[in-house]
Amino acid sequence: MKTPPVSLVWLFDVDGTLLLTEGAGRIAISRALHERFGITDDLRHIPMAGRTDPLIVGDMARTHGLDLAHGSEHHEEFWEATYRHMRELMTPPRGGLLPGVMNVLDAVAGEPTWVSALLTGNVPAMAQLKLGAFGVWDRFDFGAFGSEAPDRNALANVAVKRAHERHGVEPHQCIVVGDTEHDIACARAAGARVVAVATGGRSRQQLETHHPDLLLDDLRDNTPLLRWARGL
Repeated sequence: MKTPPVSLVWLFDVDGTLLLTEGAGRIAISRALHERFGITDDLRHIPMAGRTDPLIVGDMARTHGLDLAHGSEHHEEFWEATYRHMRELMTPPRGGLLPGVMNVLDAVAGEPTWVSALLTGNVPAMAQLKLGAFGVWDRFDFGAFGSEAPDRNALANVAVKRAHERHGVEPHQCIVVGDTEHDIACARAAGARVVAVATGGRSRQQLETHHPDLLLDDLRDNTPLLRWARGL
């Protein structure tokens, strides 16, 4: 039997949308900074929600007069230290999948013309360490990661283009699911639809001012989400 064409590609954010790690990413970067350069900084002054890992590390590097850009002398060793600290922090796993996430992933997988993918500011290794810790890394067909674009809007365009290349869908057949205003903005920039969930660092009221296509308190009850998606 011929496989039906894909009708929707779901582009899930990671932190604050699928899971929480109790600040493990920030701590891993902070520990790598201390290990490689002897600098103590908890990085709490740097905004992280909805931003890409390279932008966060770039802010940190400028604060301390470092060059950690791709291709620089210390780039690889810094990131290898970050991954090692992240692996240690996630063994055993800290935090967890947010309520309802597994049911949503199962529901998407159960629709023969729907595909789950990732749209995350994490670089690939960080995303894999987080999602792998909770056994869901292999639930996603592909990903667009923070190392692939200069900002989240450009990254959303990478994700939508990849969805078209892999599955033939148009931008309006892509659904970004995220927890910040940055997720909403990047979906708009890429011509995708967007579902906002108030499970990260933004309240429902804050997200509402940015006018997502669908706004949910969380993913505990996926009935409204699935009803909306099936009606597209």
